[in-house]
Amino acid sequence: MTTTPVRDRSTIMVLNGPNLNLLGRRQPEIYGTDTLADIEKLVAETAAPHGLTTDCRQSNHEGQLIDWIHEARERHAAVIINPAGYSHTSVALRDALATCDGLPIVEVHISNIHQREAFRHHSYVSALANGVIAGCGVQGYAFAVERVAALLAAARA
Repeated sequence: MTTTPVRDRSTIMVLNGPNLNLLGRRQPEIYGTDTLADIEKLVAETAAPHGLTTDCRQSNHEGQLIDWIHEARERHAAVIINPAGYSHTSVALRDALATCDGLPIVEVHISNIHQREAFRHHSYVSALANGVIAGCGVQGYAFAVERVAALLAAARA
């Protein structure tokens, strides 16, 4: 007998793509000095007043991110994703997000990708996202949580 997974209507999956494990040490002039652990703390603290929790994950591997998106589609309330370099290259990541039928998705970039190299100006994820936040530093993650909380509240109303 196969059981259907139960969606947790209060947990946001926060996905971080390649090289974001090096935050705080990699190109601080672009990405700042906050670490991934700092971001995870920030999103948890921002989610809590809304009665939400976060499930934060990071991978340098495209397939792992896709597997987590598939999990989120079945089990989580929303997805916040910083696809990092995969934003500009991964049709597979975009296709995985397209399966998230009505699940709120917010894309985050620490830097303003539109002020950087031309190849960074296009994201395959953006067309599927309910919101795109770029250039706000790590504070963009807090903005993303606030947006997801508003979208979830509107869906419940």
